[in-house]
Amino acid sequence: MKVLSVNQFYGLNGGSDRCFHDWNRVLVEHGHKFVPFAMRADNDFPSEYSDFFVSNVKFFDGKKSLWDSLKIASRILYFVEARDKITKLMGLTKPDIAHLHIIYHQLSPSILPAIKRFGIPIVHTLHDYKRICPTYHLAAHDQVCERCKKHKYYQAVLQRCNRGSLTASLLNCVEMYIHKWLRIYEKNVDIFISPSHFLKNKMLEFGFKPKRFEVVPNFIVLDGYEPKYEADDYFVHFGRLVRVKGLMTLMEAMSRLKSKNLQLYIIGRGYMRSEMEAYCSQKGLDNVKFLGWKSGDELKELVRNSLFTIMPSEWYENYPLSVLESLAMGKPVIASNIGGMPEMIIDGVDGLVCKPGDPEDIAEKIDHLFANRHRLPEMGRAARLKMEKEYTPEKYYSRVMELYQSLLS
Repeated sequence: MKVLSVNQFYGLNGGSDRCFHDWNRVLVEHGHKFVPFAMRADNDFPSEYSDFFVSNVKFFDGKKSLWDSLKIASRILYFVEARDKITKLMGLTKPDIAHLHIIYHQLSPSILPAIKRFGIPIVHTLHDYKRICPTYHLAAHDQVCERCKKHKYYQAVLQRCNRGSLTASLLNCVEMYIHKWLRIYEKNVDIFISPSHFLKNKMLEFGFKPKRFEVVPNFIVLDGYEPKYEADDYFVHFGRLVRVKGLMTLMEAMSRLKSKNLQLYIIGRGYMRSEMEAYCSQKGLDNVKFLGWKSGDELKELVRNSLFTIMPSEWYENYPLSVLESLAMGKPVIASNIGGMPEMIIDGVDGLVCKPGDPEDIAEKIDHLFANRHRLPEMGRAARLKMEKEYTPEKYYSRVMELYQSLLS
């Protein structure tokens, strides 16, 4: 089978890119071929098809001329270059099926009718809420936001949801109304895949009506995540340091801990670091360490040697890889009862579910795990076993290939 594999980037910039590349590797391991299509970027992996990738654009790299702004607007609404290049690529490679990941803005849905003209089915994995939210994350001004429910996309303009910019928010609003009016996604995509039941249900609740909607949880390649059940006296939060991740609530929880000998390692970068450090200084919290950005084996070792990890998000996380990675390394997870995360944790077995935005509850859950740290190896083994049973490449391959075959037959 030959799969046209489409994503905004062909390098690694985030969790959705990891899912895209991991799936391509799984296809190859099972004897299939994939043909990539993306936007050109400096960190692209090599590809024999890179000449077909569309030109690069940076949406937020300083003040732009009126002409540049108009070009960006037309690219977001209907990108002619993407349509023409994917048409040439498909004419050359003749794929059997198309599997899309994130395509808005860098590529635009102009590619959907172009793919359909070749008579092949389209599968689209959703990594965020773009189909129902102009700015894709169902959050505005660092809080969960559902004002656009039932297609009230004008709320993005009223709230200036896109980085406080009236112009950018207006463009996102217009984009949503045009694509809704054209029904360009609903007409052309045969199956939407959601990693979580939460995302699927939220999309349906907002009035999104696809032909077919399936839930297939993400996977990770377990060979790269060796479990470890012994630990030092610290726990970890790793990810972007932004407010919706619940980090100030976590800082407040740290000030309420009874377990004074327990340390928290904050791994990542973002605009919240200075505020968090100021809070720790003000409260005299010397049990919070900021380690900055870590990746690869260095990050894995920090997680593997921890007691547990914590994800106290206060917005609708979809199906974060950070949770899967923690579980794969045999680490219980404290995760907020919000978004798709409760689907990933068996409360009391391989982690604990906490109340988002509630520092007292979070402190209680942290104290509970530390006081009962003799149980953490047992919880870690349960986490790893679940990953080995439910979140393997083979499991994902079986589920997605079944969807492919249902369309091709």
